[in-house]
Amino acid sequence: MTLLYILLGLAILVLLISFICFLITFYALPQKPKEEFEIPPGEIYEPYRDIMVNWMKEASALNPKEVSITSFDGLTLYGKYYEYSANAPIELMFHGYRGSAERDLCGGVQRCFALKRSCLIVDQRTAGKSGGRVITFGIKESRDCLKWIDYIIENINKDAKIIITGISMGAATVTIAAGEKLPPNVIAALADCGYTSPKAIIKKVIRDLKMPPKLMYPFIKLGAKIYGGFDLEKYSPIESMKKCTVPIIFIHGTADDFVPYEMSVENFNACTHKVKKLVTVEDAGHGLAYLKDTEGYLRAIREFDEMILKGQMK
Repeated sequence: MTLLYILLGLAILVLLISFICFLITFYALPQKPKEEFEIPPGEIYEPYRDIMVNWMKEASALNPKEVSITSFDGLTLYGKYYEYSANAPIELMFHGYRGSAERDLCGGVQRCFALKRSCLIVDQRTAGKSGGRVITFGIKESRDCLKWIDYIIENINKDAKIIITGISMGAATVTIAAGEKLPPNVIAALADCGYTSPKAIIKKVIRDLKMPPKLMYPFIKLGAKIYGGFDLEKYSPIESMKKCTVPIIFIHGTADDFVPYEMSVENFNACTHKVKKLVTVEDAGHGLAYLKDTEGYLRAIREFDEMILKGQMK
């Protein structure tokens, strides 16, 4: 009987630790009202505050169309559509972990317009007005990406040329989706400072917190399974790249101390698509490649577009 109580106590302890890990890693509380133009937290973003706020103000002044979809599991997800012209290519853009479309993708609208593209920026599940409380590191979000692609084709332009784009966790969203069979409308993907797998980035963050990954990660994985209803290792960007179905460009700053630059190198090397490009932005921190070298970023995308055209001509 004593052994039974000990085992029961251990089981309760494991479940409790897993629940706490789930709350810290995956659960998103209802969002409280924030300042109108919020920038990401961290000192690295402060030098760019004025630029980012101005970008958000400029995008807001364009009066985008608010749109929504219902996810595969019944959540209402919201986005904003900015039209450059009726027949322009459309970038479908996804933000990062615990971020939002307007904050993480500020500058995205201006970048798209500079490239003569329209764009649809979306709040991923748990963010902004979108429903849901569980962040899945691109796993369920990649299925949301597929639904947004269908929305564009069915409601905006059935002949639209679509580029799926993401930053940080948003990059994981699109790289996992890029491993699926996509409609021919999807002509390319762009992954900015993405990680190789949920497991790899979580272990990296655990190490950064001076905690032992081998001890903590199993609790996080179990918490995701029991309380979040998903397998943390079922899908990953690097595995999806082994069956990538669209041309893809990877962009990453060498000074990224959150998602290591080497992760984009690994994803690039794993990618089996014949049309791929890796762009290195020297001294750019996490999510700051476009701000660090705006002209170089635009030039790289234009060069990538030429690679796609050449690939289609062969």
